[in-house]
Amino acid sequence: MVSTLSHIKEIERVAMGATSPRDAPVVQSWLRCLNDYRLDPAAAQEAYIVPEIKLREHREQAEELIRIGRSGLEQLFGQVSEQNYVLLLSDGRGVTVDFMGDPTFDNQLRKAGLYLGSEWSESRAGTCAVGACIVSGEPVIIHQDDHFDTSHIGLTCTAAPIFDTLGDLTAVLDISQLRSPTAKASQQLALHLVASTARRIELANLMSRTRNDWVLRLARSPEFLDVDPDAAIALDGSGRITGMTHGGFGALARAMNMHGIVTRQFIGQPIDRFFDIDLNDLPQLMRGQPNGDRLLKAKSGLAVFASAIAPATHLRRMPSADVSRGKGAFDNLSFGDPAMERLQTKAAKLAGREIPILIQGETGSGKEYLARAIHDSSGGAGRFVAVNCAAIPEQLMESELFGYAPGAFTGANQKGKRGLIEEADGGTLFLDEIGDMPLPLQSRLLRVLSENEVQPIGALKSKPVRLRILSASHRDLAGLVALGQFRQDLYYRLNAVTLALPPLRERQDLPDVIDHLLARIGRENAQFYRLDAGARGLLLEHDWPGNLRELFNVLRVAAALSEAGVIGTDCLPDDLHVEPLRPHAEEQDTDLHKALDECGNNVSALARKLGVNRSTIHRRLKRLN
Repeated sequence: MVSTLSHIKEIERVAMGATSPRDAPVVQSWLRCLNDYRLDPAAAQEAYIVPEIKLREHREQAEELIRIGRSGLEQLFGQVSEQNYVLLLSDGRGVTVDFMGDPTFDNQLRKAGLYLGSEWSESRAGTCAVGACIVSGEPVIIHQDDHFDTSHIGLTCTAAPIFDTLGDLTAVLDISQLRSPTAKASQQLALHLVASTARRIELANLMSRTRNDWVLRLARSPEFLDVDPDAAIALDGSGRITGMTHGGFGALARAMNMHGIVTRQFIGQPIDRFFDIDLNDLPQLMRGQPNGDRLLKAKSGLAVFASAIAPATHLRRMPSADVSRGKGAFDNLSFGDPAMERLQTKAAKLAGREIPILIQGETGSGKEYLARAIHDSSGGAGRFVAVNCAAIPEQLMESELFGYAPGAFTGANQKGKRGLIEEADGGTLFLDEIGDMPLPLQSRLLRVLSENEVQPIGALKSKPVRLRILSASHRDLAGLVALGQFRQDLYYRLNAVTLALPPLRERQDLPDVIDHLLARIGRENAQFYRLDAGARGLLLEHDWPGNLRELFNVLRVAAALSEAGVIGTDCLPDDLHVEPLRPHAEEQDTDLHKALDECGNNVSALARKLGVNRSTIHRRLKRLN
């Protein structure tokens, strides 16, 4: 095994720009540890186990995934346990929420961090398989002195990502050994095993969450079509894609010449945009036909074998109020911000109840993302139909929402048109910027909510509808009611409870939000991006009036302008280089510790004194330290 001193010197040479024989993911992770997380390779740290109460929270949020994946995990552990491997299932933040290992070695495993509750995020543990996998979204082997921290250089760790049905990384599967006398190449079989198991867990998760949808299982070989398909796609009753297995479908899409499209871009699209098939053709692909005859042609002309599974039920079941299950859909809303964590817990409790929810928040703060998470965590029955009331011209809004009968007015489609309210029947209607809805339409919407029926323009009869209403606004609806610009009875009908999203500038998890969005952009572009210290500092200092939307756009443009994936200050827009006007006392960074002492080390008191948010103080203290 390499000595501690030579390992530290090698990392220092890489930091100075020297070439390295190590794999690119290892070198990239070392540079992140040095430049982004400010870790010191000479400062060895013992593995970190989160406190019991924190572990309980992480396990509750991952409970559904643990249940779904348990069979696959046990099967994998049975294959590798005789070689003294330990199996870890980590959530999207790097905390081990499930663990399988030989209890004989419990003390050694716990000390090494190969144990339940260990945190393997890259910012805490340095280069490691779980952390590198979370950042890159790709399977990875971190063998012995590939690890950044010298306390881990005896380990060999192999990990693969697990994505949810919308293409977001939700967990990492890792198998590790305390010691491995063999070369890194010996872990290729381990890499294949974890990647295959992760793919099967994604498939099981899709099947569990789409019981009301059709599922298309796809394979390049007919022999494995029904037992171990390469990928799967879920389709709703209108033939639109509602979910898919991310890793498996990505490989399959590349084989069918579907390049440059990420999972998120498939969601909501009609299946016939990508394949020569529609909903009526699916029964022909069900079991009973010879596997070799069940072919599905892509628009590129290439074909795969397909097996269709009909919805388990068409009846809408009332979802249970299982909070731990519901929180899974909210995983990417927060990365440790206390206000967001409280909102996340509250939303998860409300999601399983058909209670109208009003979401308040500034422009770009993630109101639709939260609404979609509420819909998904309630069981996801029916469609999620989003309507931006501010984006539809007033003269068209009525026909868009309520639809119209054949020949209802001059220029109307002779077949009539289903409105968006009817499209959301059995699911969720999300009315964004509800404060911009004209008063006459507010009256019609109130009738839909009170009578559970909708009457298209020009129709003689109403149609029954049953849907859940979620609404959102950046405006003060209570103030609009007082001004007579919004109906009070509709306000109370929509506002059984209010969820207030904090603006990005007040969130304490801004650094983690930046890293999450940058990793997402990297996965979309198949490129790793890294912020240099100057660029990261400017991003943390900006007030973000456009919130998450503004941040994502800035990062996307910066990634496009970067050289070799390194984002410097020259990649950022000019307005981020301008120091915003702030109270004079806040500018005195060098006196911040003194000012904090004068306030009795009370951050809240100092924030009030300076006229800034507590999160600003926390971020500045973190940088100064």
